[in-house]
Amino acid sequence: MTDLELGAWRSLAGGPGGPLTLPPHHLLTHGVVVGMTGSGKTGLVFVMVEEAVRAGIPVLMVDLKGDLPNLALCFDDLGAEPLLPWASGMMSAREQRPPAEVAAELAAQRKRGLEGWSITPERLRSYNQSLGLRILTPGSSAGERVHLLSALERPSERWRSDRESASLALSAAISLLLRLLGRDSDPARSKEHVLLSVLAERRLSAGQHADLGSLIQDLLSPPLESVGALSIDSFVSSTQRATLAAALNALLVAPTFASWREGADLDVGGWLTPSGPRTPAIVFSVAHLEDEERALVLGLLLDEVLGWVRSLPGTQRLRALVVIDEVFGLLPPHPANPATKGPIVQLMKQARAYGVGIVLATQNPMDLDYRALSTAGLWCIGRLQTDADRARVIEGLAMGSAGDGSPRHLSDTIKKLAKRWFVLRDVHDEQGLRLFQPRWAYSFMRGPMTRAEIQRAMAVRKG
Repeated sequence: MTDLELGAWRSLAGGPGGPLTLPPHHLLTHGVVVGMTGSGKTGLVFVMVEEAVRAGIPVLMVDLKGDLPNLALCFDDLGAEPLLPWASGMMSAREQRPPAEVAAELAAQRKRGLEGWSITPERLRSYNQSLGLRILTPGSSAGERVHLLSALERPSERWRSDRESASLALSAAISLLLRLLGRDSDPARSKEHVLLSVLAERRLSAGQHADLGSLIQDLLSPPLESVGALSIDSFVSSTQRATLAAALNALLVAPTFASWREGADLDVGGWLTPSGPRTPAIVFSVAHLEDEERALVLGLLLDEVLGWVRSLPGTQRLRALVVIDEVFGLLPPHPANPATKGPIVQLMKQARAYGVGIVLATQNPMDLDYRALSTAGLWCIGRLQTDADRARVIEGLAMGSAGDGSPRHLSDTIKKLAKRWFVLRDVHDEQGLRLFQPRWAYSFMRGPMTRAEIQRAMAVRKG
């Protein structure tokens, strides 16, 4: 498998170095990228993703800020023409120059950057031919819609080929449904969760649809007499079932809920399985959602990722990469426990054995549960301005003294880092800590994209 060509390195003292390449299996122990706004953190994430694609490694990216759809803007033409449609969006309110002049300046800057890393149009063309990019936008038609409840409402072959995985996906979908209703969503504690699971599994395992309309009818006229050792009326009374059915019906007819039940199946395994010569690169963007909706959707997605990972055979090779660009709020310190935290913790513990690497990036290091990151083998630390942020990261590294320098020296180094420079710690690397600069990204990074811009970018790419 091709090594990942990330950039160039030099010693922590500033001495000479050379090209920085990373064997893909180093990411099996997961990666963490931290750095304040303007440090180049997102650019490094782009380089990691592009190198994974170039090496034939499928990537699933969780996009919270709207930056990752810029992967659609990889132009092998280094002139100004491809950038012209995007120039006006990068101009300040006081900018007086015509967009064509701004596009020419951006193109010249991009050309210098790429040529400085010996990146040719032929290399960009080869990368574009290998990139199987999809942008999924649940609840929006900007990219591809996603049926968030597909594991509940649509029959799946998994009920015959991998029943355990199908059951886990169903459980996650029902948990989301109950959270939307403001009810107890715990699979082990909630009687409503258990009842809906039993009713849905009965239909799905028989190859039938378990859409909400059918489940509402099953609640009002149960097709079974008992749940476990109890009669269905003893387990959940007819009055309670009617109340749940009414709540589901209200949700069913809500106009905003309809957009969550359209589009591609929520099927991480299917997304990341190549169907041709292109390497899947899936952007799951939730930048357009409100905070509460975002937490619900990502909790469901990460549960699906975890279920998929557990269904894989073991391997020591990197078979896929999961990247979360801005993990702020998803993996907070104890005692906070959002729906996203449990799956991320389990993925950090278990995904390695199944050949799946996790990369988490943030500009808010104080918000991370560093105990959950204790297994991360690759750390890329960009400039951090505050003493508290630097102390938190150094504590998370759990550094020894041999060859790594003092915490004070490292803190001073991180404070003085220039833009697009990082301190690298790779537990697989005997050289210890190093400085490195990522190469120039293939993609034109024009900043967060709106929904209309995502549509435009994908139309250009398909055209």
